[in-house]
Amino acid sequence: QLQLVESGGGLVQPGGSLRLSCAASGLTLDMYTIGWFRQAPGKEREFVVRIRWRNSITYYVDYEDSVRGRFTISRDNAKNTVYLQMNSLKPEDTAIYYCAAGSYNGRYKFDYWGQGTQVTVSS
Repeated sequence: QLQLVESGGGLVQPGGSLRLSCAASGLTLDMYTIGWFRQAPGKEREFVVRIRWRNSITYYVDYEDSVRGRFTISRDNAKNTVYLQMNSLKPEDTAIYYCAAGSYNGRYKFDYWGQGTQVTVSS
């Protein structure tokens, strides 16, 4: 059964850090385009970062402007897990964070989604 499971969310103070994990089963993550998305209350889902690999090497990574320089995507092939390191968190980063796996053929198409993990940034 193909499954993505996020974890690592929680409550953190502004300026703090969290590391989200996206563990995959039933698919090998480095064979897919991977994305992290988030959805804040009352807002549409937006992408946070999208990454493509070629021959297991990072080929292209694209961060949303508001997180560039603060968030970093990485992966552990042995664990078949992708991470999102989030530093210098702000209240506006509060959202449910989702990971997704899919493909890129001129356009991104994400076919598989996790259930999400809540991130709350508040003092």
